[in-house]
Amino acid sequence: MPPPRSAAYFTAQRDGETLRLTLQGRWRALEFSAIEQPLQGVALDGVRRVEVTCGDSWLDLSGAWLLEDFMRRAKSAGAAVTFRDRAPATLDLVQKERVAENPETDRSPGPTPGATAAPAGEHSLVTALAKIGRRTLRNQARMVRGLAFVGQAFVVLVKCFRHPRLFKPTSIARHVYDTGITAVPIVALIAFLISVIIAYMGADQLRKFGADIYVVDLVTIGVLRELGVLLTSIIVAGRSGSAFAAEIGAMQLNEEVDALEATGVDPVAALVLPRMLGLIIALPLLTVLADFVGLAGGGLLCHELLQMPLAQYLNRVNESIADTTFWVGLIKAPVFAVLISFAGTWYGMQVRNSSRELGRLTTTAVVASIFLVILADALFAVLFTKLDI
Repeated sequence: MPPPRSAAYFTAQRDGETLRLTLQGRWRALEFSAIEQPLQGVALDGVRRVEVTCGDSWLDLSGAWLLEDFMRRAKSAGAAVTFRDRAPATLDLVQKERVAENPETDRSPGPTPGATAAPAGEHSLVTALAKIGRRTLRNQARMVRGLAFVGQAFVVLVKCFRHPRLFKPTSIARHVYDTGITAVPIVALIAFLISVIIAYMGADQLRKFGADIYVVDLVTIGVLRELGVLLTSIIVAGRSGSAFAAEIGAMQLNEEVDALEATGVDPVAALVLPRMLGLIIALPLLTVLADFVGLAGGGLLCHELLQMPLAQYLNRVNESIADTTFWVGLIKAPVFAVLISFAGTWYGMQVRNSSRELGRLTTTAVVASIFLVILADALFAVLFTKLDI
């Protein structure tokens, strides 16, 4: 057995094909050169196994980088690296950074000597499958975190109903104003224009068959059942969903959310719940407004284009509305409000590290909100058809 090679920060002892590396002292950036040169001088010829013992040593990121570089060099020489006690926590950070810099490769620097290289086509197939696997695992982890977030929010909501003093009426009222009152002009304008467009296009086609009167049915049923709540929800998703993500994301960047947790305040109760409840109150009210404005826009166009008296228009509206027509549209609003608020606050909570991430996740929150609203509307349409409503 050759004598151990000693340095101030490690000892390296060779036992046949096994190299035992015992770390000592503090591996810091200040001692980088003093550690690097002796570590580079450790011979790895004929070594098939490297056993690392950390003991009482301490490694910062620079020290962990040196150790990780040595481990890669050992793996390149065909040696397997193991830890006899425990791996430094900073080593895991360095290895993750290596993988993030070059996701096409794993932590191993390459094939062992004597291994047969895979054909190019097989290598590309393995790389593609690895990408799919990593993306699948990331999406699965994201879905689990999202479901946990939804569950946590509902637990807090139930707790607030059991103890009403936990509700924050001032904060809820502010979000009702921000998401509802300030959205009235744009919601009313969009509802008016859409109803005018539907009435105009319907009249242009139905006049060919002498069925002008059915323009009223088209506008009434279309606005009350679908377009009123759907367009309002999409507008609110663009306004309020992005605002929720941007506000909470900025608080994440400023570490205000961490400060809330440090002072014993639940961020979900303080940031998520008031926004969700405020939107649940505001969106049905905006939907009712959009319905009335849409019917008014349709009536105006029918009067101007078809010379239909207002009394006849109102009478036909009353005849075309079933008992459930108005409620079918209105019942969707609270569900859409929950989806929009969850998407906005969830992506806001995911913001980390940079303002670029804030912009990206704010955009993602809007897209996710609109997607969830349209998906839920499609599911409602199937459900109401099955129930013959």
